[in-house]
Amino acid sequence: MSRKHRVWFPGATYHITARGNRRAALFMNQDDYVTYLAILEDVRLMYPFTLHAYCLMTNHIHLQLDTTNFHIKLIMKELHSRYAVYFNKKYNYDGHVFQGRYGSELIETDQYFLEVSRYIHRNPLEAKMVKQLST
Repeated sequence: MSRKHRVWFPGATYHITARGNRRAALFMNQDDYVTYLAILEDVRLMYPFTLHAYCLMTNHIHLQLDTTNFHIKLIMKELHSRYAVYFNKKYNYDGHVFQGRYGSELIETDQYFLEVSRYIHRNPLEAKMVKQLST
């Protein structure tokens, strides 16, 4: 059975989520976080989009972004395939780094946009990874 096509149009806003394969860590140390963000910036230059919020947790990620003229699938394919190559090479692993297909929720209202942003920003606090959010 084929999978459902993602809704996309120029200017579409999304809450993107992705998790490590088998819920394993995506980031083992600070260099991994920095590398993911550097790849994210490279991809943004290649396929322009506006990044509103992000959260890189140990075993999953959240991105809140607006697309421009490029389908979200192009952005995410480039981002996660490049990070997977980096990660597998660095740690001498084979196979999938991300568990399945990334999640994407279309954000269609200002209220939902704010809810997603709040959720992303509070994620480390709710997971008790930090005691307070920095300002």
